[in-house]
Amino acid sequence: MWKSLQCYLVCFISVLFIVSCKQKPAENEADAETEEELVERALQIHKRVLTLDTHADTPLRMIEPGFDMAERHDPNETGSKVDYPRMKEGDLDAIFFAAFVAQDIRDDDGNTRAKALCLQMIDSVVASTERNSDVVGLAINPDDAYSLEKEGKRAIYIGIENGYPIGKDLSNVEEYYNKGVRYITLVHSSNNDLADSATDPNGTEHGGISEFGSQVVGEMNRLGIMVDVSHGNDSVFYDAIKLSKAPIIASHSNARAVTDHRRNMTDEMLKLMADNGGVVQLTMLADYLREAPPNVERDSAVAALRAGMKPIGEMTMEERKAMRKSFQELNEKFPNPPATVVHVADHIDHIVKVAGIDHVGIGCDFDGGGGIEGVFDASEVMNITIELVKRGYTEEEIAKIWGGNLIRVFKEVQSVAEEIQAGEFS
Repeated sequence: MWKSLQCYLVCFISVLFIVSCKQKPAENEADAETEEELVERALQIHKRVLTLDTHADTPLRMIEPGFDMAERHDPNETGSKVDYPRMKEGDLDAIFFAAFVAQDIRDDDGNTRAKALCLQMIDSVVASTERNSDVVGLAINPDDAYSLEKEGKRAIYIGIENGYPIGKDLSNVEEYYNKGVRYITLVHSSNNDLADSATDPNGTEHGGISEFGSQVVGEMNRLGIMVDVSHGNDSVFYDAIKLSKAPIIASHSNARAVTDHRRNMTDEMLKLMADNGGVVQLTMLADYLREAPPNVERDSAVAALRAGMKPIGEMTMEERKAMRKSFQELNEKFPNPPATVVHVADHIDHIVKVAGIDHVGIGCDFDGGGGIEGVFDASEVMNITIELVKRGYTEEEIAKIWGGNLIRVFKEVQSVAEEIQAGEFS
């Protein structure tokens, strides 16, 4: 009888367990987070973490007569993607404004013009932060972003896109550092005296980084300027990994395995970036985020438009407006499928899988072609965080992606510089 009672109790307990298990999904469904609750949670995370965008070409706007960063600009009317009000709307805490100089003739006159334009843009950034010191502050060191955030201000860092303004004078690197520059993109869309571009129609010239470019990398290491390999060809990346004594960055590049573009990074490069301790900053440029079907008519129209263009730095305000209008009309006539925040998160997922959570960040390339559906300008950057929360990223992981990883590299670059200057680097 006792054995029968034991069997009965075991069966009864088993039935209760099965019933309770069947009831749990219903309870979980009742407790499930709604879409509205998820978005609110994501926005709170976005507000708490330091949000840092490593690449915007906004200084080109800032040297336009009458352009005021303190005013909110309509991106559909003006083409402008960043100003201080929209940084606040998007809870974007910090940004690197890159002084971009398009590649031109590589002689003394060309180098002189490039340096003058670069300095003009840097000075415009500094002047803007001084005029608007109640809402922004010029940032020089990694921790400045956090201290300015505590003051309720946006942190404005300075970079240079394209090493062309260095010319052939190594002392220019220190001059730019003293002006506040904290990263330099070695090359842009055409080869220069420092390195080879990923997109130069004439192909490679130096086989990667030139001999003078190697000296520039060494000087950047000595001073504490981050070495940026975005826009460089694959050989530039591998050379930078070997040459730099400090971790390197790609201020606005994506994953080539997800979107096969020369500007994106292969899985091998991503793994080496992790070994190096560096970071790849995802950019919001459609062609780097998704594959577009062949569009020969559009490609021909773009090529014809660019062939007749002056370098942007030499354009008048009216000419720049006309250029933007022409590109807008071209995009309307020959539309490409949009890139979305889903594509951005797909690239982040891939880089995290290959390189790890410590080696990915955000570099939108606003005012330089960046701007996609859902992240069209600085006011919409919180949509990246919302998509990451939907995919299960934790607040700690999101904090790394949005700023923590770049700040870590920035600190390591400065630490290496201190060791070099003290003669302690081995």
